[in-house]
Amino acid sequence: MPAKIRVAAIEVSHWHSLYDAAYLRLLAGMDDVQLVGLHDPDAVVVAERAAAVGAPPVFTDYRAMLEKTRPDFVVALGAHARMAETAQYLLDHGYPFMMEKPMGVRAAEVEAIAARAAATQAFVAVPLSQRYQPFVARARRMLDEGRFGPLSHLYFRLNRPTSARYPAWNSPWMLDPAVAGGGCLRNLGSHGIDLFLHLTGEPARVTGAQLSARVHGQRVEDYASVLLRSSSGVLGTIEVGNMNPRVGGDGEWKISGRDALMKVVDDRRMRTVTHDSDETVDIREPEPLALTALRDALDHWRRGEPPPISVQDFVPVAELIDQASALAASRGSSS
Repeated sequence: MPAKIRVAAIEVSHWHSLYDAAYLRLLAGMDDVQLVGLHDPDAVVVAERAAAVGAPPVFTDYRAMLEKTRPDFVVALGAHARMAETAQYLLDHGYPFMMEKPMGVRAAEVEAIAARAAATQAFVAVPLSQRYQPFVARARRMLDEGRFGPLSHLYFRLNRPTSARYPAWNSPWMLDPAVAGGGCLRNLGSHGIDLFLHLTGEPARVTGAQLSARVHGQRVEDYASVLLRSSSGVLGTIEVGNMNPRVGGDGEWKISGRDALMKVVDDRRMRTVTHDSDETVDIREPEPLALTALRDALDHWRRGEPPPISVQDFVPVAELIDQASALAASRGSSS
């Protein structure tokens, strides 16, 4: 393994390049990483992104970038409708990579990526950063110890600021359903659905779904509510939206069983209730969740291990998003 991992990034007009997850800023701050190239079809945007992270070389054709820079690892962003094609190109040319969710605009595209990755034993990571929350780590420990007893339900709410942030961050395509594959459900809903599957450890199906686009007047939904049921009968409620009126978020995470209930509201305090105790503790992530997810993916690749969260792990998430979208449309609750 090289002393410095030479990383190239594809389609950096995606907002997560400099905002929210801010992968480029994180990569530029890692002592053992060298950014060797940034790509975006928009020459102005890619130049602006590069100027913010030390001016690595810029390209408007990612194939030319890869041919010239020969990176060790690729971080692939971009418009959802182009993700599957990019992933297949990276697989065909043998590049290990991490790709932002949702990796396509329908589950069939994700399934094809996963099948190709499995056939070639390729490294394809997905940064589902919510798995790295202190809430999830404690929930896993308590589940392993049997402290919840039979599970009843899980609830996840993730409500982010208005969708106007996407055009402001050079990603106006997020408001085009043909390019984005939908709104907050396919984007933010990935996190809640993944946590439900991760914590229950069971397959699930969608039993109810409704989408709303009535507030911001966009063609993609700004609020989604999805009901899940695991194979053993654990229930899940996933609520996501772009409805927080200011910077920041509104969130809640809860897991409940016969013998214990644990919840976190807005990332600040975690409450655990059992038959004989009621404990509330302050929680703070030691670093941004996106940094933990990115570093974990790079460390796994460096050690020659499979991705910590792989494209195969993401397939059932994409399938449930398709189920929810179809169910909401069939019942006339997708507008």
